[in-house]
Amino acid sequence: MIMRLGEFQFPDAARRLYPETPTLPWVLEIGFGDGRFWPEYARTFGSVPNYLGAELSGQSLLKAARRLRQANLGNAHLTKLPALPLLREVVPAGALSSIIVNFPDPWPKAEHEDHRLLRAGFFRLAASRLKPGGAVLLTTDHDEYFDFAVREAQASGVMRPEQGEPPAAALHTKYALKWQGLGLRAQHVRFVATAQPDVPHGDLTHFPQDPLSQDLPHSPEDARVPHAILESLPVGTDFSALFATFERRAVRGPEAATAVLLDAYRSLRRDEFTVLAHVVEGELTQEVLINVTLRGDGSVLVRLGKFGGPIITPGVKAAVGALTDWLVEQGSVVRHLGY
Repeated sequence: MIMRLGEFQFPDAARRLYPETPTLPWVLEIGFGDGRFWPEYARTFGSVPNYLGAELSGQSLLKAARRLRQANLGNAHLTKLPALPLLREVVPAGALSSIIVNFPDPWPKAEHEDHRLLRAGFFRLAASRLKPGGAVLLTTDHDEYFDFAVREAQASGVMRPEQGEPPAAALHTKYALKWQGLGLRAQHVRFVATAQPDVPHGDLTHFPQDPLSQDLPHSPEDARVPHAILESLPVGTDFSALFATFERRAVRGPEAATAVLLDAYRSLRRDEFTVLAHVVEGELTQEVLINVTLRGDGSVLVRLGKFGGPIITPGVKAAVGALTDWLVEQGSVVRHLGY
């Protein structure tokens, strides 16, 4: 099942998320990519553990959901949330048996080290959410990041690194196959929790300026949020006239996605209205809001709204594109497309 931000409790509980299997071990995978790892790895257990997967790519989320469905893994949830807020706010203390990180982004430039996931603060948080003896499992092809992670785990004071061979399933992922084709080798380590520090929910002090803890970006031009900038309103119209001419329409997006622009709602602000869109992609259905805003320089911003924590997928981008196309049909001129 794909879960949105609003469907979680803070913190949540295994008995609510997995009502049929609440006593089984609970595994978190951070950055599951297209979902190849868990179906194969799950078969190595006598009873398949409860699974929670976090991934920032909406397209990967859809692919992974299909794989889990085909593997008939019912006690598995996927979500598009940054790893640290999910681990800190959703997962209870001492709940997880393991945390899996396969081929994380190494952020290889020295000035980008703060973007790396596997730092001392992460290991302290992970240890607080793991059961006694639980572990963080890392597989990576990047030797420098591997050494960096080992140093950070030791610096945390709550993790003991145990090197070994990676699970076979980790070597069959998309990125593993790519790097094997380039002749690179994978290294694997289990960071075993040796203590359970008290990291309260809602405590942000362990991750100052954490780049992974952000919600949807605030900059309207950020390419991660589907948006478009138009030169101006259609000639001879104002926002009231533009709002009144809105018409419902449906579009087909990539990968059999369907997006329907349903209704337009006038904002309390005189220079903005919001369109409700219904997006269907396989088993994922979303209701998203797209804002149309007149900016101070006379340009018009069309942007996916943050309300409800939408998952940015090809279908959602198609919905933003459909609304942009409608505005162009009314006479607007495109300055920039970001979807």
